[in-house]
Amino acid sequence: MSHVSPSVRLPMIPTGAGATAAGGRITVGIGDFAVASDDHATIVTHALGSCIAVCIWDPVVRVGGLLHFLLPESKLNPERAQAQPATFGDTGIPLLFQTAYTRGLDKKRARVRLVGGAEIAGLGGVSALNVGKRNLLIARQILWRNGVLVEGESTGGTIPRSVSLSLSDGTVDVTSARERVAEI
Repeated sequence: MSHVSPSVRLPMIPTGAGATAAGGRITVGIGDFAVASDDHATIVTHALGSCIAVCIWDPVVRVGGLLHFLLPESKLNPERAQAQPATFGDTGIPLLFQTAYTRGLDKKRARVRLVGGAEIAGLGGVSALNVGKRNLLIARQILWRNGVLVEGESTGGTIPRSVSLSLSDGTVDVTSARERVAEI
């Protein structure tokens, strides 16, 4: 795949169908993603329960992206995977990286962090399906098979999380109920 020269600065635009941008803040919904190359931008997503946020950032070209996927494998719903590939880990993670490559991200420099994968009780038996664990497992497997190391995680447990990725320095802040849980 060809790469954009690091000196080329593409405008900040949300790249997923449901991502929205306002005032340097890009919000990513469930089953969506965004990639940007604006030093003043922050990419955020909210209410990660069993979902996983895959955060990537290249410190040389300052390109970052965030995927908020809902389910591990696209074979669960091939029609939805066709229409919304970011909904699934096995189709969303490659889409996130391929989009970031067009903005100059280099896989060897990428800092990757994972957030989410909780087992939230009281969701009508959803935790009995171990969706959070399955989501985390598929993310780790896909990244490992492609030679991508995970630098940090805030995963598992039973609390919902929100995430923000600062494109100026690659910091990933994780919060729950408006309290900071981690910086990874």
